[in-house]
Amino acid sequence: MFTASPLRTDDKTALYAELGEQMRGLLHGERDRVANAANFAALVWQALPGINWCGFYFFDGRELVVGPFQGKPACVRVALGKGVCGTAAATRVTQLVEDVHAFPGHIACDADSNSEIVVPLYDGERLIGVWDVDSPQTARFDADDRRGMEALCAIYLGSIA
Repeated sequence: MFTASPLRTDDKTALYAELGEQMRGLLHGERDRVANAANFAALVWQALPGINWCGFYFFDGRELVVGPFQGKPACVRVALGKGVCGTAAATRVTQLVEDVHAFPGHIACDADSNSEIVVPLYDGERLIGVWDVDSPQTARFDADDRRGMEALCAIYLGSIA
């Protein structure tokens, strides 16, 4: 059985390094993408301060469909190229949005969200989906969060390879 240990939250680099180690332990030996996504979302939800939603959208061949998440009920489907999630998926670039209300075409699934980070998930050329994290704080996410989230997503992708 996996037991998470307390994480340091005063240093983001240390926080993400510790979270990465816990993620590796949690996902070790499991290959199911949904099971690993569910545990990934739960671990991040418990570890990161100042977030109000985190979860996955998986690509079904046409659009992004909500997967395992933590937080309030979410938008179910997102078209590629639409909103922050669809933009990340279409451009293959992590989207770090300080103020979602200033993002052209933002899809407001939760009116309490003010900033967002979305990491696209690809296996080579094949789109798997996106990892999405929202916060009620404007400018909650920065370059340290981008690097940390991208590293965590690499662990997730490695677990389902």
